[in-house]
Amino acid sequence: MKSKANMWKIIVYLILVILAVLSILPFYWMITTSFKTPAESIAMPPTWFPKTLTTSAYETVLTKISFPRYMYISFVTSILTVAASLLTALLAAYAFSWIQFKGRDAIFMGILSLMMVPMPVYIIPLFLVVQRLGWLDTLHVMIIPWSVSIFSIFLLRQNMRTIPKDLYDAAIIDGCSRLRFLFQIIVPLIKPAITTTVIFEFISSWNSFMWPLMVINKDNLRPIQVGLAYFAQGETTNYPALMAASTLAILPLIILFFLAQKQIIESYARTGLRE
Repeated sequence: MKSKANMWKIIVYLILVILAVLSILPFYWMITTSFKTPAESIAMPPTWFPKTLTTSAYETVLTKISFPRYMYISFVTSILTVAASLLTALLAAYAFSWIQFKGRDAIFMGILSLMMVPMPVYIIPLFLVVQRLGWLDTLHVMIIPWSVSIFSIFLLRQNMRTIPKDLYDAAIIDGCSRLRFLFQIIVPLIKPAITTTVIFEFISSWNSFMWPLMVINKDNLRPIQVGLAYFAQGETTNYPALMAASTLAILPLIILFFLAQKQIIESYARTGLRE
């Protein structure tokens, strides 16, 4: 029986290793292609490692287009969007988990149901609203409409509900206000969930494409994904340059994920502990 169990364990690990390799393979191909010459990138049979390492593709990306400017715009909008959505999510999650008021659960379920509404349903009305406000071709048109995240509210609320109510009673007896209790006691206790919220909101904002494409026409205000799309139209056959641009675009996300993967796993483990 023990040998049979070990055999199944070996098979499971082998399958996991194969799936991991298949998942990493596209990234490996993207990175290695970015160091190839244009001729080698289309050579047949394909080479798995560059015969001659060259950084000309990266030089093309950094000099031919305003790539540093695109990165800067994406960093600014992503950080401000994360800050705004985190603040609103903390306040909303605190209200839905710790403050008793009539219809609280019904309102929360109504807000949660909005997650099922696909983006194409509301993106046109949202565009008309920001157009009337005169926000087109501005930075805040990419920040303010996304300053509330239902997913973040849900995740933080579920983590807040795992905190014992006795802690709140003890804090009130000591003269602690509601906001002080939130920022000085609850926030340190749900750091993994906050880290997860920050990561997912940053990735969502960084990868945003459809909305900036609709509301931004100025080249100096384009985020990285829109800038890459315009760059790809002009470099359709320069595969190393396209791969170099893609590598630079996803590099911050990969670094961010690996730095916070422990907190992400911990926050999801705590989310379902309490109904």
